[in-house]
Amino acid sequence: MNTLPRFSSSGDVFDWLTRFINIERGESTRSFRLDRSETLAKLAGHPESCAPVIHVAGSKGKGSVTGMMTAMLEDWGLKTARYTSPHITEYRERITLGNDFLDEAVYTAAGEELRGLLASLEDPRTEGHGLFNPQTDEGEEPTFFEVLTLYFFLCARRTKCDVMVVETGLGGRLDATNIVNPLVSVITTIELEHMEFLGDTIQAIAAEKAGIIKPGRPLILMEQAPEALEIFQRTAAYKKAPLRYFPPIAGIEALRFDRKGTSFTLRFKEAGLFPEALDVRLPIPGAIQAKNAGLAALALKTAFPALSAETVQRGLGTFTLPARFETIQDTPPVIIDGAHTPYSVECCTETFTALYGTGGVLLFGCAFRKDAHAMANTLVPHFSRIIITTPGTFKTSYPEQVYELFQAISRSYPGHEARFIKDTPSAIREALRLAGEQGLPVLGTGSFYLAAEIRNMVKEAQSVLCR
Repeated sequence: MNTLPRFSSSGDVFDWLTRFINIERGESTRSFRLDRSETLAKLAGHPESCAPVIHVAGSKGKGSVTGMMTAMLEDWGLKTARYTSPHITEYRERITLGNDFLDEAVYTAAGEELRGLLASLEDPRTEGHGLFNPQTDEGEEPTFFEVLTLYFFLCARRTKCDVMVVETGLGGRLDATNIVNPLVSVITTIELEHMEFLGDTIQAIAAEKAGIIKPGRPLILMEQAPEALEIFQRTAAYKKAPLRYFPPIAGIEALRFDRKGTSFTLRFKEAGLFPEALDVRLPIPGAIQAKNAGLAALALKTAFPALSAETVQRGLGTFTLPARFETIQDTPPVIIDGAHTPYSVECCTETFTALYGTGGVLLFGCAFRKDAHAMANTLVPHFSRIIITTPGTFKTSYPEQVYELFQAISRSYPGHEARFIKDTPSAIREALRLAGEQGLPVLGTGSFYLAAEIRNMVKEAQSVLCR
């Protein structure tokens, strides 16, 4: 009997995982299903129950909220397994302990366990035999994200972590992570996103996100549009899930930010939370990050009432996350942000112009089905040099069409120039050249994948100069 060679590194494991169908990448049009994840978790001995869970969904900000809660839990002394997406530099960023990668032995051993589990489904003596046989009703093999999610839980179980902070991939109701029974569910602001999967109205998308609300488990909710709020309130009431809605419970005061971070006072108005106002300093600039921090603190205090104000302040003070208004070069300033929805681009633009003024260089690319027109209307007035490019190769995109939108809008602003450079590395080099020659700041945004390309190129150039 032939046996496969054992995984020798985490890279081997992730190379193997990427062979599974990735729905978000457009490799299949099949529907989302939770039964595959539930069955696999059962066969694996329910690793999703190895530690208490905090579950996070939403359209924008869920990665920041997940990272902020992880930072606070780690400061409190709890070994915290974090699951998030997408990654910026490498897949290990999605599965970490705190902000650190796991030991390579954990990644490889969990990979062997996962591969063995999937192989066992071919054995007629196995409970799950035939589960993914295309000739049966269950049919399809698991997707990339379903297998990756189970892999995270297997890794987390091997670390003997104290708590897991788990971010959804797409939606919530049928997301592979929704097999957990969390201490609390957290939902950030809802926008029109992934409409080909989740629906084309705020109500439809909110209903999908509301699927993570569990009976009797608290829901911590960021500010929402009225039509989304009504969905969440109704779902929480039906499931008898206590609802804590951030805006009336907490307030952000004395907000100010500079190029190195954000300072603010966080005041809770509900009894049983923090009786005194908390002065907080985040290492990331932006008003939206103050709201994310407040939501994260509210969620953790609900899950762990003994959490101290000092832990919140210290933990948030250490929080960092790639491609969240990240400065990757100081002279000239180069900022990358994974904003890819109208609201997130609006927040990013407000922060950038407050810190660097208008007239800088914009490097933009977005995936197919993103609202490029709305983002162009926000961005074009504030940038005199605009370069449209391909947002990497992970997702389908039509950069020529995006360029036409930006070019048409830029005609209304004298002195503003929009250019199209399809090749992403060439576009990055040209943006950096313009910035260097004209002393202009650069903002790269529209896609996490574009932000990753910019980050990798700039960091590589810096490392070459330092050799």
